[in-house]
Amino acid sequence: MASAASLPEPHVLAHAKRRLFPDADEPDTYSVVDTQFAADEWLPGTPIPADVRAQLAPFNHVQLGGGYPDLVGVRRLEPDLLAVERFGEHPPLVAVEAKGHTADGFVDVERGIVQAYDRLHEANAAYLAAPTSALSQSARTLARELNVGVLGVAADGSVEPLEVPRVVGNRTSDDASAIRFQATAQGVANRSFGLNHPKNYLAYPLAHYHAGDTETVLEEHVVGATVSARRGAAFLGLVEDAPAGVTLTPLGEEVIRFALHRYESVDASLEAVAEWKGSRRRFCDLAPEWGLLARRVVWAYPATTLLVEELQAMHDEGVHTPSLVDLVEWLFTHHPTFTVELFVRGTDDVRSRVLDAEGALRAAALADGNVYHSPTVFQLKTMLYHAGILTDRGREPNRLDPTADVWCLREPLDPGRRVAALGRDEHR
Repeated sequence: MASAASLPEPHVLAHAKRRLFPDADEPDTYSVVDTQFAADEWLPGTPIPADVRAQLAPFNHVQLGGGYPDLVGVRRLEPDLLAVERFGEHPPLVAVEAKGHTADGFVDVERGIVQAYDRLHEANAAYLAAPTSALSQSARTLARELNVGVLGVAADGSVEPLEVPRVVGNRTSDDASAIRFQATAQGVANRSFGLNHPKNYLAYPLAHYHAGDTETVLEEHVVGATVSARRGAAFLGLVEDAPAGVTLTPLGEEVIRFALHRYESVDASLEAVAEWKGSRRRFCDLAPEWGLLARRVVWAYPATTLLVEELQAMHDEGVHTPSLVDLVEWLFTHHPTFTVELFVRGTDDVRSRVLDAEGALRAAALADGNVYHSPTVFQLKTMLYHAGILTDRGREPNRLDPTADVWCLREPLDPGRRVAALGRDEHR
């Protein structure tokens, strides 16, 4: 880390992130740092150390308010970091502006406070993080008046909350929604979907409802990868997978009702699922009623709605068989933060290849299949194929040619008819 006499901005931010977001695997938690910190060096001739970059990753360029915070994330913060302990059902969206020593030793604290205040248009809480030695009483008073928290960072890396903000409600932008989504149980993680057939996830609520041990029942009838089945069922909103145990959601209970309406028992429904093991046929053709159920379940997954809407928009514009590269470039234009989080792996080297320091897309990097999230381009896409939404299966990133991988709706709507219908509705 930096010397006792100097705390450059990346070091300040790394310490603040470790204090606010100490465990990336904690439930209901997700954070990203702005792409400018993925640079090789911050001060001229002074590289950003590898351990600092590792602490800061993953990177994305997220707009909140009138600019791009240095760090944005979601987490249930400890009481000593907020002016109130209770802030509602959902954890707050937090924005952080970091200021460190420049080459001449200056720390622009007041500017950081004003920037953090601007983020409160869309964040629930905002902080300035800066070297403790640079934080004057007048700066702390300004922050307190603007409801901006102040994190004092010592030379040894310890972080003390000198001013704590109140949590505020606010409107939600597209970028803020993407980060909030990533912090939920349905956010796209490296291991969100470990299996690519929807039957494995539909069967999990049935196995859970069965009188026997869930994992044993599931392994006997459906799939041996019970952990992946449970995790995927949670990502699809069929169950809640909490430390206290697995519980069914209303959507998961509806899967059980569907099965009991068609079979005399849960055992009989699981035996029907077992008969489909190993089949290469599209699920909606193999078992049409179950395929419709799968379609309903994957449609409830928030990313599906975005993908279908934008693929239809591309079709309306004459792009009838878009490749993965075409889709990502299109999505990035309209939903940049969500696109990166949904499709691009979160490692430092991949994000640095795909995004430049200003957060712009490096289109050439998209031709490499290894930059993509497997849960999206393989498992999710294959489930959308089995549900009858997309024309083609997904592929594992190491077997993927993004320039030839087709993302196309199986049943796109005719743009002329959509416009005519809209016109009729407007004149009623």
